[in-house]
Amino acid sequence: MALHEDHSSSWRVGVLFSQTGVTAAVERSQLNATLLAIEEINAAGGVLDRPIEPVIYDPASSPKQIRGLAERLLQADRVRLLFGCYMTSTRKAILPVVEAYRGLLFYPTLYEGFEYSRHCIYTGAAPNQNSIQLAKYLLSAYGNRFVFVGSNYIYPYESNRLMADFVSQDRGKVLDELYVPLQVQPKDFERVIAKIKKASPDVIFSTVVGTGTAMFYQAYREAGFDPAKMPIASLTTSEAELAEMSAEAAEGHITAAPFFDTLSTPSARRFVTNFKQRFGPDAPVTASAEAAYFQVHLAMRAVAKCGSDDPERVLAELRDAEFDAPQGRVRIDHENNHTYLWPRIARVDGQGRFRTVWNPGVRIKPDPYCVVQSLDDWSADELHASVT
Repeated sequence: MALHEDHSSSWRVGVLFSQTGVTAAVERSQLNATLLAIEEINAAGGVLDRPIEPVIYDPASSPKQIRGLAERLLQADRVRLLFGCYMTSTRKAILPVVEAYRGLLFYPTLYEGFEYSRHCIYTGAAPNQNSIQLAKYLLSAYGNRFVFVGSNYIYPYESNRLMADFVSQDRGKVLDELYVPLQVQPKDFERVIAKIKKASPDVIFSTVVGTGTAMFYQAYREAGFDPAKMPIASLTTSEAELAEMSAEAAEGHITAAPFFDTLSTPSARRFVTNFKQRFGPDAPVTASAEAAYFQVHLAMRAVAKCGSDDPERVLAELRDAEFDAPQGRVRIDHENNHTYLWPRIARVDGQGRFRTVWNPGVRIKPDPYCVVQSLDDWSADELHASVT
């Protein structure tokens, strides 16, 4: 079913980030960043002298709800471009709807890879832009005996499968693989902590998401574990999750992402300053928020170039499109609709802030299918950046 041309006075876009539910903390950061970008564009005159009008719904971290809201946006609200989703389960719930109505989804969250949709632009990290780098760092700095702890849904299973492959390349071993409910309670981590004590790994690789993250880090601290010897390393722990735990519980643990709110480049400082001026000094600025921010700018630049929000025409303008994002200059890969990004690894300091400990200063071409799965061979773009 084709969408009709809209000649109204504004560009209406759909925004689907959860303001309630298990992943609300990080998704609120994505919503805020989306609104910040829209406000910036509108303040500069809009797109072709027309303002952007966000149509916002709260899917409440529910795949069922987000699917219905996507249908509402594409049918009743006559929106063509959607910005949204955090969990893989929510993305997979709405992609068939977006494809059926020939819309275009911009998805600003790291994910497990192994997916392509012509109707989706992926601006978060693919596994070759965070998992490989994190594995290489952990194996060299801590050891090769791992315990995996994750939330019980698609992303953790797939992410753990990839990490297990990287560990085995180093002749390492996954000692245990544990999962907790998405709607987790503190008591659910009692079994996890007991198993970690028994296994005594070098590293705990966590794919726990949402409200369970702070619970897990607190349970780890209460167990008396030492992050200097056995850190929690995670791709899903961001500034939003750190804000929900004590600095003591967060200190010493490790995360890989293209962006941290402590980056010192002028563009990163400007973005963080503007974000906190708009949404408050305590509003967390996450890598997923940064992706949510730059994808709006990329999308609306494409709309300005083609003079339409028709997804086919927008897609044509997005092929190899670039933007000076807070993390560095990003680019959409025309081969797979994913984004060239800048991987970094950070450790949490005593004040509960991320401090970069590894930055290769290179932009990485997205490889969502992990064609290259060697720890020693991940293809970098030829651009270089200063270490921050």
